[in-house]
Amino acid sequence: MTHGRIYLDHAATTPLAEAALAAMQSWWGVAASASSVHRSGQRARAAVETARERVAGAVGAHPSKIVFTSGATEADGLAVRGALDAADPQAALAYGATEHAAVLRPAEREGLGGRPVRSVPPAANGAMSVDALRAVLASLEGPVGLVAAMHTNNETGGLADVPALAEAAHRAGAVFLCDAAQAFGVTPLDVHALGADLVTISSHKIGGPQGVGALWIRAGTTVVPQQLGGEQERGMRAGTHPVAALVGFGAAAEAAGREAEARGRTCAARRDLLASLLHATPGIEPNGTGPRGPKHLNLHVAGVDGETLLMALDDAGVEVSAGSACAAGSVEPSHVLLAMGLPAAKARASLRFSVAPDTTEAEVHEAAARVAEVVGRLRALGAPAAVS
Repeated sequence: MTHGRIYLDHAATTPLAEAALAAMQSWWGVAASASSVHRSGQRARAAVETARERVAGAVGAHPSKIVFTSGATEADGLAVRGALDAADPQAALAYGATEHAAVLRPAEREGLGGRPVRSVPPAANGAMSVDALRAVLASLEGPVGLVAAMHTNNETGGLADVPALAEAAHRAGAVFLCDAAQAFGVTPLDVHALGADLVTISSHKIGGPQGVGALWIRAGTTVVPQQLGGEQERGMRAGTHPVAALVGFGAAAEAAGREAEARGRTCAARRDLLASLLHATPGIEPNGTGPRGPKHLNLHVAGVDGETLLMALDDAGVEVSAGSACAAGSVEPSHVLLAMGLPAAKARASLRFSVAPDTTEAEVHEAAARVAEVVGRLRALGAPAAVS
């Protein structure tokens, strides 16, 4: 079948914004390292530092506390391993059971190395529960080195009470890391108001280029560098700066910081419209309850197999996500939904829709109509539902 395609996977990545593209173009093909002392190198350095100022301004930070990375995944890894390398070897790590793999995999590695690690159960919306964190911290006998929690869950959009989580972490003597990649651009962010010690963000979630991100480090917080080599990023992260990408990141971040509140309102309106239209189809129900960010919608679709539905929607021109990676040709149950208590079968038959400020009402109506048609057709054909 032939359809105009409707992209509703903005939580995965976003189209490159015109402002970011325009800013990057003058740097394409320029041979200049920001670490070189000649004039071209110093021009590149000035462009990198301007980008740093723009990113810092978007989150209420001082530019000197921004470390550029290859993305939020590297930023999370640097924060987790760097903060713990500076802590007591037996200081515990507490992290949300619904965190992104960028935190989960380093946490597993710390555990294999002998460090005490504890997973914190989520609240009903998929974000870290403050009460659960307090209970976990109270149960630990030794020191706590780090607490890691998302601001906005990448699958459900569940909003965490970040200041309360930060307070609980600090009472336990721990450094607090907040992954704010899914909040940046649609929720006003001020790193100091969050109460965090470390905050990670990503360029490609806000209309910037892929391949760059940033870690904010509060003054007085020690992070041991993980990528060694040169003295770039004040020795915190070695490697030649991708000048064009960072310039694009800076342009996108400046717009994101300035327009976050308005973008969030528009996203929430489109998301809520999509939810109301999709819920009109019997057997489509939301996953989770409670506060959530403005762009996410996570739904269970009864009576169909999740992988079959995902492929059929793609064929119908609706691009969404299963909320978890595809492995060996099958969609594995989302660890987020499982941690929230959903049965494996229900988790397998769930989809994540995520909108953007430029998602139109017409696209929302058309997407909902296509979803209803595909779900009805699959049910009529007797497409097998997932089994646990």
